[in-house]
Amino acid sequence: MMQEAKNNLKLSTMRHSLAHIMAAAVQRLYPDAKFGVGPSIEDGFYYDIDLGEKKISEKDFVKIEKMMRKIIKENQQFIRTEKTIEEAIEWAKEKKQDYKLELLNDLKKYGTTNANVISSEIFDDKEIENDVKTVSFYTNGNYQDLCRGPHVDDTSKIGAFKIMKVAGAYWRGNENNPQMQRLYGVAFDSEEELEQYLNKLEEAKKRDHRKLGKELDLYTFSPLVGAGLPLFTPRGTVLRDLLASYSNQLRQEYGFQKVWTPHITKKDLYEKSGHWAKFGEELFLVTSQETSDSFALKPMNCPHHTQIYASNPRSYKDLPIRYLETTTDYRDEKTGELGGLNRVRSLTQDDSHIFCRKDQIEVEIQNLLSCANKLYSSIGMNLHVRLSYRDDSDGYLGDKSLWQSAQEQLKKAVISNNLDYFEQEGEAAFYGPKIDFMATDAIGREHQVATVQLDFVQPQRFELTYKDSEAQDKTPVMIHCALLGSIERFMSVYIEHRAGWFDFWATPEQIRILPINDKVDSYISEVSAILDNIVINSPIKFNQIRYSIDNKKGSLGKKIRDAVKMKIPVQIIIGERDMDNKEVSIRIRKNGDFIEESISLSDLEAYIKSI
Repeated sequence: MMQEAKNNLKLSTMRHSLAHIMAAAVQRLYPDAKFGVGPSIEDGFYYDIDLGEKKISEKDFVKIEKMMRKIIKENQQFIRTEKTIEEAIEWAKEKKQDYKLELLNDLKKYGTTNANVISSEIFDDKEIENDVKTVSFYTNGNYQDLCRGPHVDDTSKIGAFKIMKVAGAYWRGNENNPQMQRLYGVAFDSEEELEQYLNKLEEAKKRDHRKLGKELDLYTFSPLVGAGLPLFTPRGTVLRDLLASYSNQLRQEYGFQKVWTPHITKKDLYEKSGHWAKFGEELFLVTSQETSDSFALKPMNCPHHTQIYASNPRSYKDLPIRYLETTTDYRDEKTGELGGLNRVRSLTQDDSHIFCRKDQIEVEIQNLLSCANKLYSSIGMNLHVRLSYRDDSDGYLGDKSLWQSAQEQLKKAVISNNLDYFEQEGEAAFYGPKIDFMATDAIGREHQVATVQLDFVQPQRFELTYKDSEAQDKTPVMIHCALLGSIERFMSVYIEHRAGWFDFWATPEQIRILPINDKVDSYISEVSAILDNIVINSPIKFNQIRYSIDNKKGSLGKKIRDAVKMKIPVQIIIGERDMDNKEVSIRIRKNGDFIEESISLSDLEAYIKSI
């Protein structure tokens, strides 16, 4: 672990140094450039740049890279110096670096440049005492920048890099501020690693769920419906229903029962749960024309499920009580953050909540971990776990001792299941710690998918109780779980993971019959009669074959190409010879390629069931 951290620091330092080299190159090419911030990020770096009316385009990347390589060959040292705040402010004024000047003025006034902290109520626009008296600068060649570092010793200590894209970015993430140009680059230790990364990006483009979603006719968007509100076609609906059914089935095997809750609620519910204070700005508000009540479209389901629990008195013998609900929630996401199915405004969660005693926690979590492992192993995704804990910041509800107990129990469950895990503070939900499942897809990308959350807070806030063996009131523990999470987001991951070639049991159209001519219509009826009665071997019970018949005019070659384009894994070709011999010719995709074979009609059912 120490060596890994050391390697990560080395790579981060190199990437941050490249951000400065890129800024130096831009300054040589555009002397009037003004600079914002330029951090290292995962896989690379960026710099926010203001060139006034001039715009950087992809055709400019070559000349910027060429200038960067010239700077690198000059073996410029990164020299650290310090200035007082006042000296630094004068420097920014002299260089006409307005964005750096704003940062320095904030640093002088508030002791921080964190815009979120500054905008909070704790400062109330008053200057406060702070310990920041000096700031550090780094100089390489003629370029000098306000920076905490660290940097490599000199510009020759740089690996392989490439400028990738330019995008608009509001200064300090505030849409009321000027929009700058954010120039992105990627960087790795070696040319080989860079090449591997670029190849992976090309593969990712081919797998992009937005591209495949359109090609495979899975979902669409309409400007009349609204941004971030996907509309699922018949094919896409088959896929999402199958995934949701699998998740429901796995949980029902462990005693979960379906419930249903309405899509709007009085805001009082979220005020009591604590969600209003935390997420109030993300809620869609609904106004009644009949009453003065304020309503919201539900952004989550846990508060509703507490009210089903609270509707009857409960005994310790009744617990655990397990509810599941696969339902659509609504969140007013920022328009600029919407993208395909990754982030939407109407998200469907396979949500579930357990109300249990403290002595039942371990078994319940074990069951949920088993569900998650079974689901993701069945679609070929490797899992590891992030234990998401609270940090010392404000915003978390509940007693710290309860949090500590909850975190220890989650960790114990993960260890007992021999799961690969890491711990991270600051990633918990506001009401409790989480087990976040991280899945690795077919091209090595990591996605957060399932989650299990332990909650001692909401049962207390809603005053939920049960009678113990001595008829005393006790507060139950609440366990949250979503196996798929947002079904829309999971679909984006699954589409890209499988590149549109879904597991056979989940494929919207599994078989397409391709008749060579209309002389075989009667024989197609015989084949269809067999397919109509096949229930395939599948993780989902009663999963019947889904097929279609391509009766369009055209050559067999065109029909095959159309079927392959729609990623249909089994194509049954029927000609007069097949009819005469009571056979079918099958094209089936195995290990990435199609193979062809002939089988007798009597063996068709067994053959399909063996796929």
